[in-house]
Amino acid sequence: MASSGVNVLRYSALGAGVAYGIWHQSVLTQKAKRNQAERDYQHQLSLVEKAKQDYAKKLSPQAEDGGVITDPDDSRFDLEAYLNMKAAE
Repeated sequence: MASSGVNVLRYSALGAGVAYGIWHQSVLTQKAKRNQAERDYQHQLSLVEKAKQDYAKKLSPQAEDGGVITDPDDSRFDLEAYLNMKAAE
């Protein structure tokens, strides 16, 4: 049978190992939560950026008939280019 000094040493090592395991697990969990939060934030940013691009695409008038804008209310409307396009038809 082992002496009481050896048993104290064994249980001290066991207790230290359990304490280290708990501490290490908490560190890993914190890192995982931080990484997940960062991934969620980056995903949110990418969704916002995609929505901005889609909105800008929706607002920009589509160039029709070879790049000539036919909407007279558009600020980029060019009457000369429009008339040349109609004359070519």
